[in-house]
Amino acid sequence: MAKKAMIERERKRQMLVQKHAARRAALKEIANDRDRPMEERFKARLKLAKLPRNSSATRLHNRCQLTGRPHGYYRKLKMSRIALRELGSQGQIPGLVKSSW
Repeated sequence: MAKKAMIERERKRQMLVQKHAARRAALKEIANDRDRPMEERFKARLKLAKLPRNSSATRLHNRCQLTGRPHGYYRKLKMSRIALRELGSQGQIPGLVKSSW
């Protein structure tokens, strides 16, 4: 199980990303538009820099929904390899048979 503080920090980042996503996208569109004047693009870049750092989607890290583990994460299942193995051993995941010999 991951530290509760790390899980909460990640949850806080997700909330910030959702909160600022529209504003960030609009400012990026203005800043990257070559048809706009240079001053307007520069002002958009400054406003973008003033947004919280944790509101950027690149700061998000995938975590297992059961344990909060950040490594060994399967995107399709949204869980770590260890949680998947445990649930497979218990017969909780249909179609999954854990091999053992």
